[in-house]
Amino acid sequence: MEDLLLALRAAAEPTRLRLLALANTGAFCGTEIVAILGQSQPRLSRHLRLLTEAGLLLRIPDGAFIWFALPDAATPRGQLARALVERLPGDDALLAADRRAAAEVLAARARAASESFRRLGADWDEMHALGLPAEEVESAMGAIIGQGQVGRLLDIGTGTGRVLELLAPRLTAGIGVDISPQMVAFTRGRLAQSGIGQCSVRQADMYHLPFPDGDRETGFDCVVLQMVLHHAAEPEAVLREAARVLRTGMKMVVVDLAAHGRKELTDRLAHRHNGFHEEQMRRMLNGVGLTLARTQAFEGPLTVQIWSGNLNRDADADRSSHAAQESASA
Repeated sequence: MEDLLLALRAAAEPTRLRLLALANTGAFCGTEIVAILGQSQPRLSRHLRLLTEAGLLLRIPDGAFIWFALPDAATPRGQLARALVERLPGDDALLAADRRAAAEVLAARARAASESFRRLGADWDEMHALGLPAEEVESAMGAIIGQGQVGRLLDIGTGTGRVLELLAPRLTAGIGVDISPQMVAFTRGRLAQSGIGQCSVRQADMYHLPFPDGDRETGFDCVVLQMVLHHAAEPEAVLREAARVLRTGMKMVVVDLAAHGRKELTDRLAHRHNGFHEEQMRRMLNGVGLTLARTQAFEGPLTVQIWSGNLNRDADADRSSHAAQESASA
């Protein structure tokens, strides 16, 4: 009984419950945990020590890093830790923010770990790294967006800025956003070297884009998400935020993996989803106010799919309602 009470006392604190919920999604090192929870290293060290002493977390030294993970699910402490996490409210705003921050950390980890990126720099992107038919996909994406002038385009998760580079001649203005400051600096320099003055990049969270709601003056004419959603903890939330900044009637283009069973990729490249089924993507797009207009598949080691849709005019009513709710709660 004393052992059980010790474990329950160790977990009975908000930050420690957040740590258990985070560890339930995978192992994280100390610096990543600091970045995700936004608390100081000394403060978190105390919470981590109490949880490891109680057996609710494992402390795993690995070279210069210390990783923290839940105990094996077959052990009593592993079962208890997971039982506590299961009882946390799924709609808790703080836990949702932690999940989003963790997804960004995992994506940055995958990038940093890629030997291909360190070796090839600007020539690397995930489609090439996976041996996917990048040229075919890019050609099709350009055709879907249209051959004329595009206007204002937003590239979410821009990475090396390949989409901006590809479409630059047809853009009035192009903006790429990425969570990684290193990637933003790299891509900013790359665009400058290429003389692509109508395009810019900035650091931003894809769940909280630094742009006003889409309208005739400030909205985007096209939003692109290429190889982004399978890294997102909450893909529909990303789509909803993308739709928010899109002008009514304008186009969103999603390029991502079709559903697959290659679990080793989710582990090696920090994917949060094994691609997406056709109906799943249709449901998510419809849920954020878009009508799916076209799909196209490209076979390779993995199937790449392009989904494109237009923002319904009914979405304006949703925006007004959302703005009214925000105003009332402020």
